[in-house]
Amino acid sequence: MPARYPERIVCLTEETTETLYLLGEERRIVGISGYTVRPPRARREKPRVSAFLTAKTDKILDLKPDLVLGFSDLQADICKDLVKAGLNVVIFNQRSVQEILDMVQMLASMVGAAEKGERLVASLEKNLQEIRRAAPKRRPRVYFEEWDEPMISGIRWVSELVEIAGGEDIFRDLSFSHAASGRIHDGRGVIERQPDVILGSWCGKKFRPERVKARAGWSGVPAVKNDRLFEIKSAEILQPGPAALTDGVRRIHEILQSTLRTTTP
Repeated sequence: MPARYPERIVCLTEETTETLYLLGEERRIVGISGYTVRPPRARREKPRVSAFLTAKTDKILDLKPDLVLGFSDLQADICKDLVKAGLNVVIFNQRSVQEILDMVQMLASMVGAAEKGERLVASLEKNLQEIRRAAPKRRPRVYFEEWDEPMISGIRWVSELVEIAGGEDIFRDLSFSHAASGRIHDGRGVIERQPDVILGSWCGKKFRPERVKARAGWSGVPAVKNDRLFEIKSAEILQPGPAALTDGVRRIHEILQSTLRTTTP
């Protein structure tokens, strides 16, 4: 029997689902994460078999996948159980913009769609180049908050996208920590570094600017004084996949451009 590419794939996170749809290889997907919202049709077409930290192992086994795709050490326990059950499991660990592009190309190759992967990567790179060329010369200081209790910032691909869009991430120094525990801060750095813009994406929870403004000592921060606090949807920025390199970076760029227009004499 000739060798074949995976025909029944379970995606435990959204970015691999979105990538396979963009490649035109969605027929291979037999199960997705319950957090998947991109593309919208995936929720209508595919059964949901996992959250982020938990999965319905029996339901996954019933689907008889020949490949399961996951993300990061946070899904290691889920994947360990699936490996013990005899499944083929691949965990991606992309944390930077370049690693996201690498993941797209690698996944395309895994399903026999290398040329389509090259075209998709080229289109993503072109979008980033266009955003970079349009970035303002004056770079606003940006604080991005991915969680509020405790306060977490500095996720690497977001930090890089802020820079590409024309901002200066005030917590770029935190962005090289893979673990969220290494990116927790007490808020004093925000007061000291005086961001012009605050971006919030609380991992599926609604961003509350009024709560941020009420934090002790934050009233003198330029972003707070000038009411420049903006939400970016989690699905657009917190998934390390195509969404962040398209809608996510464009949203950051639009916010920064709008901020500069309101401050230019």
